[in-house]
Amino acid sequence: MTSTAQRTSTAGDRVLAPFGVRAVPIVAHERHGAYHVLRCADQLGPRPQAGQFYMLAAVARWGGGASQRPFVPRAFSVLRAPAGSTELHFMLDDVGPGTKRLCELHPGDELSILGPLGIGFAPPRDGRTPLLVGGGVGIAPLAIWQDQLGGDGRTGGATPTLYDVDSGERRQTTALLGFRDGEHARGAALLTGAEIATDDGSAGHHGLVTELLAAWLRDDRQVEVYACGPPAMLEAVRALCAATDTPAQLALESGMACGYGACFGCVVQTNDGYLRLCVDGPVLDAARLQSALVPGATQ
Repeated sequence: MTSTAQRTSTAGDRVLAPFGVRAVPIVAHERHGAYHVLRCADQLGPRPQAGQFYMLAAVARWGGGASQRPFVPRAFSVLRAPAGSTELHFMLDDVGPGTKRLCELHPGDELSILGPLGIGFAPPRDGRTPLLVGGGVGIAPLAIWQDQLGGDGRTGGATPTLYDVDSGERRQTTALLGFRDGEHARGAALLTGAEIATDDGSAGHHGLVTELLAAWLRDDRQVEVYACGPPAMLEAVRALCAATDTPAQLALESGMACGYGACFGCVVQTNDGYLRLCVDGPVLDAARLQSALVPGATQ
């Protein structure tokens, strides 16, 4: 395995999705506290890698509100892709007109998808243990990554189960998850073995998830951090990992209009120059960034 600084993204790291969008049926709509989980059946698309994303839009109605505002496709990380199934799961938070329309979908409705797109997570380096750090809907790509790592007993993904180099026993993947309140923290049930922090103290640690991470790194630096969440959280993760020389992979967010590199709307600056996050990411090594506060991301 190459060093953090040497690892770069290439087209060979990506699953090649079918060209163009396709309509897939919704088979279930679940609630996990404040979050909605849409489960759809994708018969035609390839299975995604953890950390990849899809461009999603409702099929039946293209706009809404008094002005019939158009609902253009939006980028969402895949939450879960169960082994032996055609299902894809997506986690949504009703925070605006676009996400509200998606949250209104129910079994029998159709979802327009394009994907899987981008480059996902890579296995830990140098025998390190994976440590997952998420905030809000940013926990989504960590759930499928936990599945593919085998940390919750499922090994159906593209990444093999990780084994302890000394004992030969399977490692348990640990997750540190942050939410605004207890109702949102119910989404932590989508992962296993999670330690929780909430802004208001209504569940778990009263404070930031990065406070849990800082304490963890003081005790154990033989980890590789995988993080997704709000830009401020990711920047704090990047800084903590840089200070402790801990490798980290960050799933970044930026404004995406197309999802496949044509519009240059998600360009981010790295130590290696500018990259299009949708094709060169969304997962980047933290060591390639001077800051995770990328332009165009939701704060």
